[in-house]
Amino acid sequence: TAADKIYLNPEGMVDFRGLNSEIMFVKGALDKLEIEAQIIKVGTYKSAVEPFILDKMSEANRLQVTSFLGSMYDHFISEVSKSRKIPKNLLFSIADNAKIRSPKDAAIYKMVDGLKYKDEVLDELKSRLKIDKKKDLKSVSIEEYSPGSDEGEEPSKNRIAVIYASGEIISGEGNDETIGSERISRAIRKARTDDKVKAIVLRVNSPGGSALASDVIWRETVLAKKSKPVIVSMGDLAASGGYYISCAADSIFAQPNTITGSIGVFGIIPNMKKFFNNKLGITFDGVKTSQFADLGSVTRPLTDAEKMIYQNEVNKTYATFTKKVADGRKKSQAYIDSIGQGRVWSGKEALENGLVDKLGNIDDAIASAARKAGIKNYKIVSYPAQVDPLKSLFDHSADKVKTYFVKRELGESYLYYEQLKSALNLSGVQTRMPYNITVK
Repeated sequence: TAADKIYLNPEGMVDFRGLNSEIMFVKGALDKLEIEAQIIKVGTYKSAVEPFILDKMSEANRLQVTSFLGSMYDHFISEVSKSRKIPKNLLFSIADNAKIRSPKDAAIYKMVDGLKYKDEVLDELKSRLKIDKKKDLKSVSIEEYSPGSDEGEEPSKNRIAVIYASGEIISGEGNDETIGSERISRAIRKARTDDKVKAIVLRVNSPGGSALASDVIWRETVLAKKSKPVIVSMGDLAASGGYYISCAADSIFAQPNTITGSIGVFGIIPNMKKFFNNKLGITFDGVKTSQFADLGSVTRPLTDAEKMIYQNEVNKTYATFTKKVADGRKKSQAYIDSIGQGRVWSGKEALENGLVDKLGNIDDAIASAARKAGIKNYKIVSYPAQVDPLKSLFDHSADKVKTYFVKRELGESYLYYEQLKSALNLSGVQTRMPYNITVK
């Protein structure tokens, strides 16, 4: 809706029915398989564990989803109202009653400016540009477009490093789709020790993940902040571990509909004894030299003493998490706990409760970094370094081909496949988003 004009194919459709949030619960499947999900957590709202132990949303989870989804929806409606000059109450009514059911409906309610085919749109563009309709319209793709620098302007030696942290947070190197603690820490360290880099912008788009890996990255942001400005720009989501790695920054920018917060900790230890015994006919026996030598075994239930060990570890991680957030945000730990507890917030809500400083995009964050560094002319450099496309083609090619065909076969259901696969890979104490959010 930011466009000057919006045209719809005469046989097309505008989907304008509001936002929907749906969570997949697997407790019933686990019950049938006789697998018990043993939960250790901190946080009333830390609902990442709910799909494993419940068959519907808890009231606390329903409250937080209603709150942040409502905040996102209100921002969405407000922006559409401004750009299309349609009253908000009318937009709510259009969505609530699914009034856009045909292309003509979209035009009647001013959701589009007209119904046109591509050739008609191209003719209009030619007319605006005063180009003969018989001539081709010259265009350039966004990939090929690159604004030239001003003539005579000397290239600046000053640099602002933009470090992209996208995906789940894991220990090790990671890749372009995950945040590997070693890879991202090394990128921050490289920017920190480069005298030409005057400021760092950390672009975070993550649901969280490993608490340990998050802490490793947090440490590098703390060290970097001692020598130069560090600004965080939040993308779609920077929640749980994604917030952990952000909280030490000098300033945090979020979009109004960014999903953030989720300051909480959990662990899941499956008890698969009955599954192995009753479903597969497999039993286990062994010898150990000390009481807790097989701590975390999935072949038996946890003892009370083992549950206490895990709970103490989760409590300690939560205390560490809230203390670091409190220090970074200059708030009391008690206050952070009150807005923590695993609760998820929209960017707009996070601004109100002090988890972020400003609403804005990555350009706003870069401009802020330049101001804090006291520079006007600068070059933007991106980290981690992009892998050579040819090399990327051959690295892990079998996995990429497999992923391509699975996505093609499953379509929208690929999301559920990914959730189940991710659940199987949970290891160690987790600071992770309660669920995946897809706006439909």
